[in-house]
Amino acid sequence: MTPLRPGSTIGIVGGGQLGRMLAIAAAQLGYKCHVYAPDEAPPAAEVAAHFTRGGWRDPEALRRFASQIDLATYEFENVDPHALAVCVSGTVPLFPSVFSLDISAYRPNEKEMVEKHGGACAPWRLVESEEDLTRAVAEIGTPAILKTCSFGYDGKGQARIDTPAQAQGAWETIGRNAAIVERRVDFLAEFSVPLCRGRDGGVVFWDSPENVHRDGILSRSTVPAGPQVAGQVEEARRLSAKVAERLGHVGVLTLEFFATRDGPLFNEMAPRVHNSAHWTIEGSVTSQFENHVRAVCGLPLGDTSLTGERVEMVNLIGEEANRWAEILAEPGAHLHLYGKDEPRPGRKMGHVTRVTA
Repeated sequence: MTPLRPGSTIGIVGGGQLGRMLAIAAAQLGYKCHVYAPDEAPPAAEVAAHFTRGGWRDPEALRRFASQIDLATYEFENVDPHALAVCVSGTVPLFPSVFSLDISAYRPNEKEMVEKHGGACAPWRLVESEEDLTRAVAEIGTPAILKTCSFGYDGKGQARIDTPAQAQGAWETIGRNAAIVERRVDFLAEFSVPLCRGRDGGVVFWDSPENVHRDGILSRSTVPAGPQVAGQVEEARRLSAKVAERLGHVGVLTLEFFATRDGPLFNEMAPRVHNSAHWTIEGSVTSQFENHVRAVCGLPLGDTSLTGERVEMVNLIGEEANRWAEILAEPGAHLHLYGKDEPRPGRKMGHVTRVTA
């Protein structure tokens, strides 16, 4: 395994804040980044050496992009796996692989893989028609939640079903798209398992943060997690490592869990750097972004130890980002703004991390 030499160009598919922070980490290790995204001025393009604007299903633009990079990675899973397959077509290495993307971009796939490896999920059923919906709600019971099989994040593509009479309206809300009906979970807390797997198969874990969501969007992540989570982390890690190995994953992989009275319940996974581990930039010896770059480039993985006794990351959503001057005046606060010019309700504009020594 020959590491990618500094000075080489890493292609990042996707131009959001995750790509932005990846590009910053890559630059610190001596790499250039080339961002590919359909947006006119994505946040990641501001800190990258090169930017190509192109659609996810534009094979010519993707091939031109691939011809200008030495290695490709992606910053989010809502990318068409076939588009990425066109992008690389055997010409440049892609990490994580299309297989990781294909599994995690379709909820039934990821749940089936987790269950196959001994993990537990809330009861769920696939829904592709009105008949499926009626049968699924009858079998699963209510309260339940309807989630699109693909292209859902930050609470988007979801609808609650509190009674069977609400099922049809929920399906209309998500556009009558293929979905899963999932029994709503009575959980104690939410947490995630961020890990990074190298090209050699070695795995490192960060501390599992306890996560708090607001309106379906991550609001706060804290490490160390409380006792309701701490006792379930090892079991969740064992499952996460099995999934990473089965995928042949290279780079950061994050699995989200509910801590319940019966143990950890898998919720979903992301084959990429993850919002719940943004705290690692200041709170860990090696951040998730640096370790992702190290992994995909074939470099040794870095130390994931905490840099303090307690770390808290709070997302700045919508108008909350207007508090930037106040946050900067706070001793020990680490502010990250994503370069987005339009605060909107539910839009992640940045985050702030606080490390307690």
